[in-house]
Amino acid sequence: MSRLSRKEWMDALVARHGAELQEKFTQATVAVCGLGGLGSNIAIALARAGVGRLILIDFDCVDITNLHRQQYKADQIGLCKTEALRDNLLEISPFIKIETVTAKITEENLVELLKDATVVCEAFDHAEMKAMLVNGVLEKLPGCYLVAASGMAGMDTPNAIRTRKIMKHFYLCGDEVSDVSDMIGLVAPRVMLCAAHQAHTVLRILAGEYEV
Repeated sequence: MSRLSRKEWMDALVARHGAELQEKFTQATVAVCGLGGLGSNIAIALARAGVGRLILIDFDCVDITNLHRQQYKADQIGLCKTEALRDNLLEISPFIKIETVTAKITEENLVELLKDATVVCEAFDHAEMKAMLVNGVLEKLPGCYLVAASGMAGMDTPNAIRTRKIMKHFYLCGDEVSDVSDMIGLVAPRVMLCAAHQAHTVLRILAGEYEV
């Protein structure tokens, strides 16, 4: 249990971000779809920034193979990622509101799960799931912002990771080239770089700062 009071926590955030910007973060709801290397890092960055509410969506459990790049602990192996990440986030940001959805997001349940989100972060591993989420959000939730990822595998230069505005409500982060099947795989720092791009893009959207 944190010894911090809510007032102490909020005062610290306001001192860092200013009252007006922090209020925008505090009032926001962000959905993170997929809680692996991208999603777990995105969620932690947003929690540290003081985003008020996170919706965490994943159907998987923590595995030993996740530990080299995902924000879980060895003693959490076997736990649902939603539950493990919730616990880790509450250690970091004790007053955040967290909704967990331990289920697979589909075309059928997408709207119901994401309808309250200001911004949706796509953080899936598989191309078909990425396409389903992107198409579903853009078609069925036109007022929602979507921040997706494409390309963060291998040992290529970190400078290739970038953020690009695709359309008014759709942003894409990554190098848009590398694929796990073509590379040595996912290496923690490069995955974290892409996740940081996604998290910072979310904060810029909440702040009203948009890419041109």
